[in-house]
Amino acid sequence: QVQLVESGGGLVQAGDSLRLSCAVSGRTYNGRAMGWFRQTPGKEREFITAISWSGLNTTYADSVKGRFTISRDIAKTTLYLQMNSLKAEDTAIYYCASTAERSAKDYITSRATQYIYWGQGTQVTVSS
Repeated sequence: QVQLVESGGGLVQAGDSLRLSCAVSGRTYNGRAMGWFRQTPGKEREFITAISWSGLNTTYADSVKGRFTISRDIAKTTLYLQMNSLKAEDTAIYYCASTAERSAKDYITSRATQYIYWGQGTQVTVSS
């Protein structure tokens, strides 16, 4: 079992930066890819970015490429999402997620169905 708790959301203005954190506990990272998703009312959950267990692979949605950066601490107990040049359309609830353990340490995916653990989400609101 893995527990994920997001923090760092809030209200910012367009052009500002914000860093989200996701505290990971339980049967932590071992072999698990981690990702960030977001969701707005009435829409499906949208993939933002993911990082492999090895840290060698990252991938980003086109909508955030060049503005958002995924990272984690060395102990692999905290996942981060650095968000720069925020836009009004970035307003959403942001979720971190973890896949099941895998032997392939470079595994990475943007498919929400492959993530089996989810946090409760943190609200990010960007005013224009």
